[in-house]
Amino acid sequence: MSEEKPIEGMSFEDAIREFESVVSALDRGDVALEQSIALYKRGAALKAHCETKLKEAEEQVEQITLDGNGKPTGTKPAEGM
Repeated sequence: MSEEKPIEGMSFEDAIREFESVVSALDRGDVALEQSIALYKRGAALKAHCETKLKEAEEQVEQITLDGNGKPTGTKPAEGM
């Protein structure tokens, strides 16, 4: 966490890894108060980003169309995507 990457461009996997690292650092309780506050804010932003990514993925999955045999025939974008 020495050099923070912009959260907006992170993949879900990168964001969840960093979130887990933030939670671990906060759980250890060995960081100064100011750093704890900064970590908490970063963790909240990472959590929100992950939730957004999951919602986007969920919407895409919901848009998968199935043929008569229950096999995917393609996808159609969700509204707003």
